[in-house]
Amino acid sequence: MMIEGPEPVCMGAAVAETLAAQHLERDAASRLDAALALAATLHAPGQRERHRHLLERAIEQAERALAAAEQERAALQEHELAVGSERSLATGMGARSTLARAHAARAEDALHGAGQLSLSAQRAPTREACDDGWRRVEAIVTGAEASARAAAISAAEIEAGAPRSTTARAARAAAHKAEIAARAARRIIEERNHAYTFHTDNGFSFGEGWYVAAAAVLAGAAIQIEPGNAGTPQAEAFLRDAGLSDHVQAYRSRPRAVKQTTEIVARAFRAGASSAQRRLRAAFLGDAPIPEPVTGWVDRRLAEARAGEPCRKKVLLWIREGIHHPHRNTTLAELLELTDLVRRAGLVPVLTGDALRGGPVPEGAVDMTLFWKDPTFRRLDMRRAQLQFFEHLRRTHGLVGQLGVTTAGMDGPALMGLPTMYLTEAPNVRMREWVGAVPGYQEIVRESGYLERVRRVLSAWAAPVTE
Repeated sequence: MMIEGPEPVCMGAAVAETLAAQHLERDAASRLDAALALAATLHAPGQRERHRHLLERAIEQAERALAAAEQERAALQEHELAVGSERSLATGMGARSTLARAHAARAEDALHGAGQLSLSAQRAPTREACDDGWRRVEAIVTGAEASARAAAISAAEIEAGAPRSTTARAARAAAHKAEIAARAARRIIEERNHAYTFHTDNGFSFGEGWYVAAAAVLAGAAIQIEPGNAGTPQAEAFLRDAGLSDHVQAYRSRPRAVKQTTEIVARAFRAGASSAQRRLRAAFLGDAPIPEPVTGWVDRRLAEARAGEPCRKKVLLWIREGIHHPHRNTTLAELLELTDLVRRAGLVPVLTGDALRGGPVPEGAVDMTLFWKDPTFRRLDMRRAQLQFFEHLRRTHGLVGQLGVTTAGMDGPALMGLPTMYLTEAPNVRMREWVGAVPGYQEIVRESGYLERVRRVLSAWAAPVTE
C-alpha cells in the first residue's frame, strides 16, 4: 500500500486558499462596482451612506483577499510548489487594483464630506460648536490623505509586477485622483477663514456691526468688510476710528458666523463688565466732544416736539418693521400699550427705529423714527454719529433706558451702557448670552404678566437716583 506524502495535503490546502482569496477578490470588486454605480444618484436620500458602506466593505474584502493570496503564495513557496502561483499573483493583482480604485473613491467622498461639514461648522452659532465641527473636518481630511497613501501603495505594487499592464495604468490613474482629492481636502483646512464679516448691504442688520466690532475690541477677533457696497466706506471709517485697522483682513469666502460674536462679547463682560464697557465706549465714541450737527439735530427735534424740560427722563421705544422674520415686527397695539406704560411711569416715550405704521404718533410721544436716514447720520462717520445720537440723549436729555422688540439696533446703545429691555416671543438663545453679563440688559418674554414686569422696570428707571 502506498503511503501518501505531504504534497497532496499541501496542494489541497493551497487550492482551498486560492478559492477563498478569489472569492474575496471577486466580492470586493463587485462591491466596488456597486458603489461606483451610485455616483449619479449620490444626492438622493440615503445613497451617499450606501455608497460609503459599499466602499468600506470593498476595501475590507480586498484587504482580506490580498492577505489570503499572500498567505497562499507563502505556503506554496515554503513547499516549493508551483501549483496555483499564477492564480495567486492574479488574485493579488486584482485585490490591489480594487484597493487603489476604492481608496480613490473614498478620498473623493471625503473631499465632499469635508466641504459640506466645513460649511456647517462655519455657520455654527458658538465658537465651541464651530471648532468642534472643524475638528471633525480635520478627521475627514486625515482619512482622505490616508486613502491617497493607500491608493499610491497599491498602484506602486501593481506597477512593480506588471508596469505596462492595463491594470497598472488604471491603478496609477486612481492613485492620482486620490492624491488630487486629498490635496483639495487639505486646502479646505488651510483656507479656513477665522474672520467675522462686517456686512455693509441692506440685506443684513445694521446693528450686527456693533457685535463684530465689539468682539474685535474685547477679544481681538479678526474682521473682514463686505466690499463694494454703499456702506463699505462707512464701515472702514468706523473700524479705523475705533482703532481696529490691524484686525481687518482681506475679504474672502467661508467666514465665521456673526452669531458667535454675541457670546464672545458676553464672555468679556463676565470677566469684567466695567472694563469691557469702558473699552467699548473709548473705541466706539472716542474722546472728542459730540459734533454740533448731531447735538443740534437732537436738540431741535426735542424742541419741536415740546418734550418738556431737557432733564425730564426719557425712554426709547423701538419700532421694528423688517422683511426678515416679519412675525417679530412691532404691532401698533403693543406699541400703544408700551407708550401708555412709559407715560404712566412719568417718563417721556421717544419713538425710534423704523417708521410708525397704522396710526398717528401716540399722544405725548416724541417721534425720532428713521433718524438714521437724515443726512446728518449718513456721512462717512455715520456709525459713530448714530451712537453719538443716543449718547447725547443720555448725557443731556435724561435718556434712562430703551425698550422694544428684539432688534440689533438696540444693542449698540446697550453696549455703551444704556439699560435695555428687549421683548421676545420665546427665550432668545443668542441674545440671552448678554443677560446677566451686560449691565442693565434684560430679556422680557411675552408670557403671562410680562407687561407688569415691564411696568416695574420702568418704575425703577423713573425713580430718583440716590447717592
